[in-house]
Amino acid sequence: MALGKSAAVVIGSFPLGESDRIVTFFSREYGKVRGVAKAARRMRSRFSGALELLTLGQLLFFDAGRSDLVAVDHFDVLHPFDRVRDDLERLGQAAWMAECVGRLTADRDPNAAVYGLLLRALRSVEGGAPPRRVAVVFGVRAIEALGHRLRTDACVVCGRRAPTGRGPVALDVEAGGVVCAGCDVATPDVLRLEPASVAALRRLRTMAWAEATAARLGRAEQELRELLDQQVARLIGQPTRTSHFVREVERFSPILGGRRPV
Repeated sequence: MALGKSAAVVIGSFPLGESDRIVTFFSREYGKVRGVAKAARRMRSRFSGALELLTLGQLLFFDAGRSDLVAVDHFDVLHPFDRVRDDLERLGQAAWMAECVGRLTADRDPNAAVYGLLLRALRSVEGGAPPRRVAVVFGVRAIEALGHRLRTDACVVCGRRAPTGRGPVALDVEAGGVVCAGCDVATPDVLRLEPASVAALRRLRTMAWAEATAARLGRAEQELRELLDQQVARLIGQPTRTSHFVREVERFSPILGGRRPV
């Protein structure tokens, strides 16, 4: 029976039987790990609330090699990120990031870049950076780290240089990038973005993290968030569950509803 130990973030969980819980972690050493935490739902469980969504901890597990699920032995909290869970907007955007990691990665496929991005994003949200902006920066970079970068320099259909005019830019998520005016006619279901949004997408890929999360994106922030939702939905075959929650929070929150992105 193999022993595994790694720093990890809780990215999901659900009940199993009367007292157990199946927990999904994203770990630095092993990537996504799914395991059974025995008696985790009992009042006097040794996990004692440690398995809350987004908690960073030291994971210790046993792998018998007979199942995709490991046996979670210990999860010692390193940082709870409780301030992220205390606010609906912060929680919604952070939960979306966690769901993206969980659904876009395979079991036991380590990705240090994605792990680092997730931790950085959670720390930024906890530190007061605008949650949606952090989610946009995270999404752009995580999708690129996983090999799904959208092409913006040339038309993905004919290869001609990307348009540089002032009108909306057509982007075909299914095809993987921008589409020129000539190919746009024959391409259904394109997403139209303002040129400033496409320029912001390019900048966010290369800016320093602190600079990117502090950048004033204006309308581009909302357009890029919608683009990321559409791209992730295409990659996983359906919309994320958390996207609906985020939209509802933005719809009903008087603060968010009356605030324009800057």
